[in-house]
Amino acid sequence: MSNLPTLPLASWIDALVKWLTQFEGFFNGVTAFIGGIVNIFQAIFDFLPIPVFIILIVGSTWYLTRKTKKYGLLIFELLGLLLIWNLGYWRDMTQTLTLVLTSSLIALVIGVPLGIWMAKKDTVAAIVKPLLDFMQTMPAFVYLIPAVAFFGIGMVPGVVASVIFAMPPTVRMTNLGIRDVDASLIEASNSFGATSWQQLVKVQLPLAKNTIMAGINQSMMLSLSMVVIAAMIGAMGLGTKVYFAVGRNDAGNGFTAGIAIVILAIILDRMTQALNQRKR
Repeated sequence: MSNLPTLPLASWIDALVKWLTQFEGFFNGVTAFIGGIVNIFQAIFDFLPIPVFIILIVGSTWYLTRKTKKYGLLIFELLGLLLIWNLGYWRDMTQTLTLVLTSSLIALVIGVPLGIWMAKKDTVAAIVKPLLDFMQTMPAFVYLIPAVAFFGIGMVPGVVASVIFAMPPTVRMTNLGIRDVDASLIEASNSFGATSWQQLVKVQLPLAKNTIMAGINQSMMLSLSMVVIAAMIGAMGLGTKVYFAVGRNDAGNGFTAGIAIVILAIILDRMTQALNQRKR
């Protein structure tokens, strides 16, 4: 085996990346587009006074869970957000929230149509499934290399890496949800003369909504798990605090920033679950 020539796979990948970097105009356009979304989210969070922001979050959760009366969750959100404010991590928390919401929004816009296409075409499913496996199993750190090469440093490459890492659950669950719709309901809609578009909008998507929402929830949690990794390429937020604490061996600040990330994760998870249950 030692006499066999080494496959120059690394050189091929380097050549591909170098060839793609010549499309600078395209990547600049993508950077401007994603940067615009990031700036909109961050401007909203910066505009809202902190007490108003907390009231909006707690009030939204109360509205979504008013029938189940989850008062413990409301108390946790109130105390958790007040703790983040008290620790001085509020601005970092909103930057992390901006990264997560932007990544989740892009994953939703791309992932749901792709999942629908997979459900409609078995050929597309056969092609896309291995790509999703690749996206989920590739170490997240690897995505930072082309992200920096194509988009520089900052929030945008962090969003791009998060989208690639977090999008597969949305695609898979959308595909699964539509395929699991009872065939008898499809036949009934055909008997009433429904078009393919009407079947999708009025039958398949409503019945698959719970499964799709579960996929979106998973994508949101995965994008949140990328915040520390994205901090390595200049994405601001709580991940930066953890990353710097690791470099300085500062257990106290690293742990407190980690607690803030956990609080944010629980709030996002419970709110998306409550939204799903309310629409069920």
